[in-house]
Amino acid sequence: MAVRRGVDAVTWLSLYTFAVFVIPSWLVFRPLGSAGSVSMLMGLGSFAIWVLLSIGRPLPVDRPPQPMRLVLALFLFSVGVTYVIAMSRPISRDEISPADVAILAMVSWVGTLLLAGDAIPSMARVHVLVWRLVVGGTFLALLGLAQFFAKQIFVDRISVPVLTPVTTVELAMRNGLVRPAGTALSPIEYGTLMGMLVPIALHVGFQHRNLNPLVRWAPVALICMIIAASSSRSAYLGAAIAVAVCMIGWSRKQRVMVLGLAVGGLGLVFLVAPRIINSVTGMFVGAEEDPSVTSRTDSYGVAWFFVDRNPFFGRGLGTFLPKYRIFDNQYLQMMVSIGIIGVLLFAAFIIATFIQLARVYRACEDPKTRDLVVALIGAAAAGFAGLAFFDAFAFPMTMGTIFLVLGLASAVTRLSAPSPSGKAPPDRTKAREELAQTVRPG
Repeated sequence: MAVRRGVDAVTWLSLYTFAVFVIPSWLVFRPLGSAGSVSMLMGLGSFAIWVLLSIGRPLPVDRPPQPMRLVLALFLFSVGVTYVIAMSRPISRDEISPADVAILAMVSWVGTLLLAGDAIPSMARVHVLVWRLVVGGTFLALLGLAQFFAKQIFVDRISVPVLTPVTTVELAMRNGLVRPAGTALSPIEYGTLMGMLVPIALHVGFQHRNLNPLVRWAPVALICMIIAASSSRSAYLGAAIAVAVCMIGWSRKQRVMVLGLAVGGLGLVFLVAPRIINSVTGMFVGAEEDPSVTSRTDSYGVAWFFVDRNPFFGRGLGTFLPKYRIFDNQYLQMMVSIGIIGVLLFAAFIIATFIQLARVYRACEDPKTRDLVVALIGAAAAGFAGLAFFDAFAFPMTMGTIFLVLGLASAVTRLSAPSPSGKAPPDRTKAREELAQTVRPG
């Protein structure tokens, strides 16, 4: 007797992934303004669903420890303190609404993490969501390649009856080459996202052997192609960091295979489009003369001026508006907006994430799950590194994906890591199937 599967958290999170990747975040419900993007509303819905599911539900006695979530709670508390302080002092009228939107965005991202971490029922469903995440990334890669070769943005033609654009989008260029952005707000956001998806796509290629080899390796090829053509430092560095981190946990066979693919891919790019190689080399060799780099380095003095005024809790998340200064560095932006305490807690959150996943990797015996943990570590490393290249909290696609990845990490911890008592967590899917067999008629 087959067990019928209804709607679950993976169904909702798959729709959330669609909203993040496919529906441009500049399309919003007009009455809600900048808080009306579909992805933000669905993230808030995720938080509401998580709250409803948690009401009256006792915590499992053998629940594996998740230091990542404990530190995240402390970070959110510090953000709340900065909000109260900001609203208690004299504040410009045009800073109030962005501060409210910033808090809502944070709740939206955290809601995604909590729902994925607590409501995905089994590792089988985790792998389903991972595959759908890679499918979404493949769509973005195809769209980016179309933008690169056709030199058209395409997404400016998207029109949804109930949504209104809040900004215009334009085709970006660098060194005479198109900088694709997919449905993202900027090529930097797009590049960061593509770098995060590389290790997850490689995991699908290595481990999802139930799929045709062409199907499971096509996403890797397409994502790597668009990274090569992206003219984006965030994409190159993100992918390099992700792969370098994954090398630590991969087997020797996987390392050799990835290195071979990288060398072969670079050789193919050099033969087919040597101009891309020259453009990439120029971005790093002449970086000290690049206005985008000098703008970032010049921002340190400006940031310190504001940090010195409000060193511990900052001036309030979302209150430092782009018209004051664009730092193009989220960590610098956080120093100004949530202060030294907030940044230290966010750094602790990053460290706790990697420690938690490293413990799961060491304790897990299933090769497929171990490889997924390696991929999640690589994706998280690329995402956290990417925050140094732009003011990421203003870009919902990147942040939504980062917190979805962290939600998957939380789910894997719950479903595969041994509990404090040493017992493996129960496989609810297997239990349901066994129950169905016992009640089968006849």
